[in-house]
Amino acid sequence: MNPVKRNGNRFPVFPSMFDDFFSRELLNWGNNNYSSTSTTMPSVNIRETSNNYEVEVAAPGMDKKDFKITLDGNLLTISSSKQQSSEEVEDRYTRREFSYQSFQRSFELPRDVVDQENINARYENGLLHLSIPKKEEAKKKAPKQIEIS
Repeated sequence: MNPVKRNGNRFPVFPSMFDDFFSRELLNWGNNNYSSTSTTMPSVNIRETSNNYEVEVAAPGMDKKDFKITLDGNLLTISSSKQQSSEEVEDRYTRREFSYQSFQRSFELPRDVVDQENINARYENGLLHLSIPKKEEAKKKAPKQIEIS
């Protein structure tokens, strides 16, 4: 029989596992998905193509009437607010619950690049999609071959 050396902790794996779990971003309320008021900020994907900018905002459970989209100069602002309330009465107990969700995100678009008259927005399956076309003169053109005389 060989002697086994043990330290004072009978389960050495557990403290490091718990320390690792509780030190992760999961419990960090200051991460990018939360505002300074601890309200949820929707995630946004922005993609630039040669013809336009595509913006996707993750906002499940909303309706298209809940959104307000404005363009002031080159500042695009997407905001939303939604209120819900319910009341439950059973025997002598009454419970009322309400919630209020709101957010506002602003993005500065490049100057003199966006065709402001043709911006499109649609909401489907929890995603708000914006298509922001570029002006013709701002679109990236293929390289031009210059003839030598």
